[in-house]
Amino acid sequence: MTDSAPIIEVCDVSKLFRLQQQRGESTIKALVVDALRGHGKTRDFWALRDVSLAVQRGETVGIIGANGAGKSTLLSLISQTTQPTSGTIATRGKVSSLLELGAGFHPDLTGRENVFLYGAIMGLNRRQMEEKFDQIVAFAELAEWIDEPVKHYSSGMYVRLAFSVAVEVDPDILIIDEVLAVGDASFQRKCIARIDAFKKAGKTLLVVSHDLNTIHTISDQLILMDKGKIIAAGDPDAVVAEYQWLSRESASTAETKEWGTGEMKIKAAHFLDAEGNHAEELLRGQPLHIEIDYEAASRIEAPVFGFAIHTTSGILVYGNNTQIEEYDIPSVEGQGKVTLDFGAVELLAGAYLFSFSVHSQDHQTNYHRLDNAHPITVRSDRRYEGVCHMDVKWGLGS
Repeated sequence: MTDSAPIIEVCDVSKLFRLQQQRGESTIKALVVDALRGHGKTRDFWALRDVSLAVQRGETVGIIGANGAGKSTLLSLISQTTQPTSGTIATRGKVSSLLELGAGFHPDLTGRENVFLYGAIMGLNRRQMEEKFDQIVAFAELAEWIDEPVKHYSSGMYVRLAFSVAVEVDPDILIIDEVLAVGDASFQRKCIARIDAFKKAGKTLLVVSHDLNTIHTISDQLILMDKGKIIAAGDPDAVVAEYQWLSRESASTAETKEWGTGEMKIKAAHFLDAEGNHAEELLRGQPLHIEIDYEAASRIEAPVFGFAIHTTSGILVYGNNTQIEEYDIPSVEGQGKVTLDFGAVELLAGAYLFSFSVHSQDHQTNYHRLDNAHPITVRSDRRYEGVCHMDVKWGLGS
């Protein structure tokens, strides 16, 4: 083995589950359990198909994709908690994994006992774990609970202890599957700082997360998975843009909600660029003109029209309405149109969802709401962090 050899190699890996055929709804987990028990007829489900990747020593690689894309299955295979149906996987060095909440912990054992049990599984003797124990407990902030059975722990306590142990056993490869999302904001910041130190020590990190901002920040490269296959890999900016495009394509059906009294309805919203052409994609800084068609079955006094912009992960970016802007609409009846103009769309590159609403001035009656109904993609010629651009000037003080 040479130093240039990948620390993780996955070659043409596929994973087949034979799932129980059932009537009605059931989770994948329940179907797998029933299949293992041999109950009833089964069907083949390929969680992964012909997946190959190589991770170099010291790299941080993020894996993104929609639920069911195969991300967690891939991590389980690399961690050797399950075996591939076909293909090969090779890891070089000690692997520490956080694949699910409380994985590796025995619920009836105390936190202290589980720390030493995890260490033993990782090949560390008791003396080595005793040297690390105080630091593990301090990082997890669990001194008062360390001698309680972990079955009494909250989800956040589980995560804190699991992360602390997984990092402190000093692995060559750390694999994390979304579990940090359970911790509170303060602990997440501690984890990110610890991950930075882990990276600076030349260790390798493989992480799955739906938090695009965090995974984009910490990763040297990203992998995008969809339906059990890798469909994009490489530069984080390019892969995030590809993922947001996929999210945009599905958002109009998967995330759209429509509700209200129906006394008045928003019939359509037309997005137009500066030349008056239909716009599904804009360059940051360009103007945007939106025409909102409505229809009122009877006379509506003083309606308030509003809009909101969310990221595809559900973060509210901006919202506004005619009441806030003190633009009074005395009444509406029948068919009509209101317009909305942005002098410059200062959103950063990504996919966004527009929602539209019309309600009474006292906010007690929602005539019609279209939530996340209109997707739009923004491109940018420069890279920034966050979701919006602000004009700033840098300088040197005297």
